[in-house]
Amino acid sequence: MNDIHNLKISYIGGGSRNWAWVFIKDLAFEKDIAGTIYLYDIDAESARANEALGNKVMAENGGRWRFVAEPSLPKALSGSDFVFISILPGDFEQMAVDVHLPEKYGIYQSVGDTVGAGGLVRALRTVPMFEEIARAVKKDAPDAWVLNYTNPMTICTRTLYKTFPAIKAFGCCHEVFGTQKILKSILEKENIAKPGEVSREEIITNVTGINHFTWIDHASYKNIDLFPVYARFVDAHAAEGFEGGGDDNWLNSFFASAERVKFDLFRRFGLIAAAGDRHLAEFCPPSWYLKTPELARQWKFTLTPVSWRIEQREMLKKKSAAYRNGTEKVVPENSGEEGIRQIKALLGLGTLVTNVNLPNSGQIPDFPAGAVVETNAVFTRDAVRPVITGAMPLPLASLVLQHITNQEGITEAAMNRDLAAAFRVFLNDPQVRALSREDAFSLFKDMTAKTIPASQGYSKL
Repeated sequence: MNDIHNLKISYIGGGSRNWAWVFIKDLAFEKDIAGTIYLYDIDAESARANEALGNKVMAENGGRWRFVAEPSLPKALSGSDFVFISILPGDFEQMAVDVHLPEKYGIYQSVGDTVGAGGLVRALRTVPMFEEIARAVKKDAPDAWVLNYTNPMTICTRTLYKTFPAIKAFGCCHEVFGTQKILKSILEKENIAKPGEVSREEIITNVTGINHFTWIDHASYKNIDLFPVYARFVDAHAAEGFEGGGDDNWLNSFFASAERVKFDLFRRFGLIAAAGDRHLAEFCPPSWYLKTPELARQWKFTLTPVSWRIEQREMLKKKSAAYRNGTEKVVPENSGEEGIRQIKALLGLGTLVTNVNLPNSGQIPDFPAGAVVETNAVFTRDAVRPVITGAMPLPLASLVLQHITNQEGITEAAMNRDLAAAFRVFLNDPQVRALSREDAFSLFKDMTAKTIPASQGYSKL
């Protein structure tokens, strides 16, 4: 491990206008560690834009980090202490197929990047990319810690380990943080704590499940068991929902919700669902929350159209230029993300307990070994040790296990470049199961033909 004041971090997807900007703003506050961030992106122009932006933010705020756009992946990786992966697997045109083509068959998706018709097809083109990344890490940075932020999180992380079993990788997701904030807001709403008195980190949770279908089976604040508090609140607000945990009204945001799905799942299974309603709904039978766009609106969340993401990309391009030419100023802020805290703990600068995605080595005893699951883990110097959880209630475990089976199956099919095997997994998804085999085949064939590059070498259907 390099000196903590001269670290090398490589950022695959370093032209990002989302996570990269969050990282830049967070680093402006960081005084304990320093070094150089090597930004690699197939869009070299975007990486150069972030190089200029990152160095400008550091200069204006006394930051101790240097940003370098590096067009060569081996050079970006060589000798790295840490590797960040935050990529868009393909482009928005392919994502539009993932999300919207299934609507022709009555399948509606609120996100379309993790499970369902869109998530599974996205995985087919993502796995070859992550095999390439894993091989590059093995060759040029085998001792680096790898932090993955890319979806489908479970399948991406699984691919890293199947390709390079000795890799030191984990998947990072902030969805649990949002649920901790909701619990904090409920404490304030119930007059158990004063506004601003409780921080998210003081809400202690035990996490179990898989990414975006994550659950809390224990939650406390100081000496208070939060489950009875949450149960009373759910009983009082299940019908209208609750919007005190976020900044946006669900009607005005493609990402906000009124938490009605979360509350309903608590009533069904007795555990606190620890992801956003848009993600949670996609793991459930469509008749629950997603049979039609109107049903989603009744549950007070919205479907995110890819057209909005495309408009957002153009707006962020303009914002990037404005940041760099000084007509708009970047205001550093602490995002609440834990990437830097994870790095510092791995460097030996304290201990951290947080939720991450890792292969199952017994942390969830009733789930398959090796499958990627999301639980708490203890971060200490050069080590991430998952926390063992208890067994899930059987009705919930059966639903989660179905998705684990599908994620394992689609990863294997993708690594073998076997579309016929992938189609058999596709048929087993809750969203697809309502279709006839013939309609499912037509949808799958059309989606894969439009989104999977021939260069990835998949077999013909």
